[in-house]
Amino acid sequence: MEYRTGFGYDIHKLKKGRKLILGGVEIKHPVGLDGHSDADVLLHAICDALLGAAGFKDIGNQFPNTDKKYKDISSLILLKNSFKLLTSKKWKVVNLDCMVILEEPKIYKYTEQMKKNISEILKTKNISIKATTSEGLGFVGEKKGCVAYATVMLKK
Repeated sequence: MEYRTGFGYDIHKLKKGRKLILGGVEIKHPVGLDGHSDADVLLHAICDALLGAAGFKDIGNQFPNTDKKYKDISSLILLKNSFKLLTSKKWKVVNLDCMVILEEPKIYKYTEQMKKNISEILKTKNISIKATTSEGLGFVGEKKGCVAYATVMLKK
């Protein structure tokens, strides 16, 4: 059996007038993440981890922000399309571990729904989503943005 690991990272600015969507869950908050798609940093980091582990080019190459068909698209669709690429090469997800760094709002009450959304697409329940703040330091601490990291293990 062959195994591979992948690492993903994403970052987006917070902006008034945008929805805050993380893990495919809309979270009521006065500001949301700014981007070409729905700017779901968590799903973008997961996509990059999956794509990298399977040897594909990154999310920006697969779903370029210069293509109008991806404007305001749900990142759940990007995750589904990334997963289709993996399965075309016979890869399966063993586990996924994620970290979201966001000063506010607290997202712990949304993580179970996030895991459900992701597990339905990736066909695994071995998913961890953790969250922390940056203790008031840097642009995240100043409530100007959000960061997400993801690691994944695949098997063939």
